[in-house]
Amino acid sequence: MMLAEKTPSISMKISLRDAIRQDCAEIAKLFLISSDGLAEYIWGKSAGPGEDILAVGERRYAREDVDFSWQNCRMVEVDGRVAGMLLAYEIPFQSDGDASSESVADPVLKPYSELEIPGSYYVSGVAIHARYRGLGLGKLLMLDAHDRAISKNLGAVTLICFEENVRAMHMYRQLGYREQDRRSIVPHRCLHYTEGDAILLAC
Repeated sequence: MMLAEKTPSISMKISLRDAIRQDCAEIAKLFLISSDGLAEYIWGKSAGPGEDILAVGERRYAREDVDFSWQNCRMVEVDGRVAGMLLAYEIPFQSDGDASSESVADPVLKPYSELEIPGSYYVSGVAIHARYRGLGLGKLLMLDAHDRAISKNLGAVTLICFEENVRAMHMYRQLGYREQDRRSIVPHRCLHYTEGDAILLAC
């Protein structure tokens, strides 16, 4: 069954572009949506006393030359307004001894750090603001990510999706993504899904 989508207005202008530093606040809002609670968990650990969680996210994406940076984001706009974003970066080839990081040591994050395909273009997050959903913008961003992976000579596009996120899983399968691996979720109060597995998908 196809996902129901709104029909874009004839006058509606939809465009894709690379993110700029001024997008960091918007990227933080959208990544918070896309992560299903993981961003809240991660950002909360580095928040200062009384600091708003979105301020932490904005600061995180203002960095450069790291995976979680505005430099790795693509934005989709509708009539000149940001409607959504996609964050993706290359997962490098590493030796077995290189995987010592906070995500490996943290039991909540460890399942996701184990679900990687070196040499792939990893979509870490994709989200659309609620008022723009149903226009096919998420699919547009995913197809754009596939084109960018090809231009970078990367073998596949990969992502992790919660098994219980049925709508997202349906969209990814429609786009040709297939399960590669899975890990059990470690429940935490921040996570939107506390049952089922985190599933690694590739196309």
